[in-house]
Amino acid sequence: MTAATKTAVISGGAGGLGRALSGALQAQGWRVVLLDRDISGLEARATQWPIACDLTDEAARQAVFDQVIAQSASIDLVIYNAGITQIGAFADLDEAALRKVFEINVFAATAMAAAFLLPLRQSQGTHLAMSSVAGFSPLYHRTAYAASKHALEGFFSSLRSEEAPYGVQTLIAAPSFIATNPGQPDLAADGTARPGSAGDGIDAMSPEEAAAVILRGVARRRPFIPVGRVARVSHMMHRLSPRLFQHLMQRNIRGA
Repeated sequence: MTAATKTAVISGGAGGLGRALSGALQAQGWRVVLLDRDISGLEARATQWPIACDLTDEAARQAVFDQVIAQSASIDLVIYNAGITQIGAFADLDEAALRKVFEINVFAATAMAAAFLLPLRQSQGTHLAMSSVAGFSPLYHRTAYAASKHALEGFFSSLRSEEAPYGVQTLIAAPSFIATNPGQPDLAADGTARPGSAGDGIDAMSPEEAAAVILRGVARRRPFIPVGRVARVSHMMHRLSPRLFQHLMQRNIRGA
């Protein structure tokens, strides 16, 4: 199958990173399906199919997944990009907010993976989970978010071994801070917001820069793709000295 006939499905497709990934893939000849709750800013065309979908609604998401599979010659890449952050101290975090973060960041992704498991086996395609620095290390005032990203990495790194015999790649990308909505945290009362809007980001990348790094990693079939200087340094430092990493992270983010 040629690249021109390949289909990628991206959750969180209306966000900054989702749009950047979509644009880069279309430039390479891909057809892209974009899933998001609000697709009002996305144009439908031959190579781009936006679909409104609340991924926390079990019946609605399954109907969309079935529709995408039925109307696609193949599913070759699924990018699990939908997510929210949650900012604030654990002392102020209520259980409903914690569950909300997990419903979107973890359970929507695992449901999506289950739906596209067989199509990806048939195409010998790729699962690409969008994690974060918070997926392998602690992050100040992000207990719910870090917990969800640790869970996401645990799931997909374990799935990798199960799907490898079918010729399926399972990759994880871990961006640091991507400026998708800079200076616009727009926190809900429970502290949740779309990622990329917080004011305490360090050395933020543009979505286009991040997408380029991610897709290079996909092309090279790298199981783990740190995205950006902060992510690369953080990954190395956390592996070598978790205590030093935590000290530097707290100092920098508290002072941001």
